[in-house]
Amino acid sequence: MNKKAFVSGCFDLLHSGHVAFFHEAATYGDLYVAIGSDRNVFELKQRPTLNTEAERLYMIQALACVKKAFVAQGSGILDFVEELKQIRPDCFVVNEDGSTPEKKKLCQELGIEYVVLKREPHSGLVVRSTTALRSMNRLPGGLSLAGGGLDQPAISRRAHGPLLTISIHPPAEYTSATHTAASELWGARLPADKPEKLAKTLFGYSNLPGSGQVNGSAAAISITFAGLARADYAGEHWPAKITNIRDEQVLSFIEDSLYLLPLEARPAKSGLADEASLTSEAARRLAAAAEACWQAILGKNRAGFGNSLRQSYEAQQALFPGLQSHTAQELIDSCREQALGWSLLEDCASLLLVTENPPAKARRINIRRASD
Repeated sequence: MNKKAFVSGCFDLLHSGHVAFFHEAATYGDLYVAIGSDRNVFELKQRPTLNTEAERLYMIQALACVKKAFVAQGSGILDFVEELKQIRPDCFVVNEDGSTPEKKKLCQELGIEYVVLKREPHSGLVVRSTTALRSMNRLPGGLSLAGGGLDQPAISRRAHGPLLTISIHPPAEYTSATHTAASELWGARLPADKPEKLAKTLFGYSNLPGSGQVNGSAAAISITFAGLARADYAGEHWPAKITNIRDEQVLSFIEDSLYLLPLEARPAKSGLADEASLTSEAARRLAAAAEACWQAILGKNRAGFGNSLRQSYEAQQALFPGLQSHTAQELIDSCREQALGWSLLEDCASLLLVTENPPAKARRINIRRASD
């Protein structure tokens, strides 16, 4: 008869480290895998698994190196005791992180060899752990493409119009007040829920009573809505309508057109200078430019995309007199011949360029898809 090897664990977020462990454990005999139940994992860790016990069982049982997988019916750290006694394996295999005095003592009592493996990744792969994967920062960022400022009622009351945003996998230096609030609220990733519900929650959290000037809602929308979002504002803090585009051809067109070019110095926050800058003419120009940008993107018209982005930026300058900076202007001047359009991004201290010939230091935009 073949020898039997036994392993146990939660095995949530199945990764290459788990598979390497199963393959090595299987060298000791036919491999039996005890999986922690959803109930027991919750009791031990005070949080639910990301994958249900049925999903985890299906994935592990599908591995060729596994003889049989099953959900342990017990509770606590040693939830597998009854199955261990029934199977009577020749050895119980654990990795260094999973080794405990309780497991070792149980094996000694049952006459089962206790084998401790080092955590070794498969050749050519990096070390993986569920803890590290859970802590990996996957919280998306967001960028305003055109119409920035229309989420302020003082502007959209003068001219109703759209504000266009994209959700991105942010560069390392990306920061914004709303992104920081999202990190405080949810940690390293968005929770699973409807985007508009998440956006409203984040907008409310970013503007708690007594927090001072109201942050625009577009920043919350850009983080929580995957792909491209159009928020139509009509004089209120929250848009009257949100249209979400996740079409792969449209998103690929944006990615093939847009680049970030870092500034040497971060521009000062502009804000609204005074009532004199809030003209209906500038607000109408901003709304018209955002609408033109929307049509250009849907039509995959790169020249129109660049021109409308520049027009939106120029209208923003009229409304936000402090938006421009000497460093930004110098960079714009250096890119005029190769860029079809541009805008200034305060949050990541960069110029946003529409171009077919990006400068050497420019970086491609990485838009978050719905499945990310």
